[in-house]
Amino acid sequence: MSYRTFFAFQREPFGQDLPVEDLYPLPGLQAATERLLYGLSLGAVSIVTGDVGSGKSTALRYGASKLHPSQYRVVPVVATTGSMADMMRQICMAFDVDGQSHSLARLTKTLRAAILDIAHRKQTPVLIIDEASLMRLEIFAQLHTLSQFDMDSKPILPIVLAGQNNLVDKLMFHTSRPLASRIIGRSHLEGLKHKDMAGYIKHHLQVAGVKNQLFADEAILAIHQGSGGLLRRANHLAKGALMAAAAEKSQAVAAEHVRIASSELI
Repeated sequence: MSYRTFFAFQREPFGQDLPVEDLYPLPGLQAATERLLYGLSLGAVSIVTGDVGSGKSTALRYGASKLHPSQYRVVPVVATTGSMADMMRQICMAFDVDGQSHSLARLTKTLRAAILDIAHRKQTPVLIIDEASLMRLEIFAQLHTLSQFDMDSKPILPIVLAGQNNLVDKLMFHTSRPLASRIIGRSHLEGLKHKDMAGYIKHHLQVAGVKNQLFADEAILAIHQGSGGLLRRANHLAKGALMAAAAEKSQAVAAEHVRIASSELI
């Protein structure tokens, strides 16, 4: 018998594909969204930082959900360690324009034309780059050129960068200053505190169709300690602990079940 059947879940618990309306109201999520929206209103750059699994992508998805498609064209990109030309080709694909050229000048011209076309249709293009901390310094040095129009007098393309804490370090380099000078909002996501972890676990159980708190207090503490408050690892520990409990036909998840789950993770 699967753990979903054993605990009578109506859907997969602790999944990453929750609809925006079912997301847990993480501490700092609303503040991060407000900073992001403020940056968009000015056509500026906003950044979101945090450790791996702290909820950066969730924050981006939540913030993007507040942008009405009639007013905004959200263009999401996941960064890589490739060159500036590689990044430009990736952005071209996200904008649905031809990015086959190997010429950086031609790629820039193509993208700027696409940005202006969107703006002429009374929409605001929004470039969201996740995992931005992976980008090379050469990209930080040149990325701002995409948003320069009429001698930098028209801020047409707001940019949102999200990445690990070293994103800030890369923005501190002298060559990154033209981009860094455009940043007007920074949000940093921390791991959950213990009381928030209890609320997070309860919320995910309810969303999955189970009203009872299946996790003992000691199990919640073990998940919090084992995950450092980071959401992705907490999800893995919680789901693994549910599997371990179901295998023992236990209706309650104990700290020992979390320990068993942790032995499967790196």
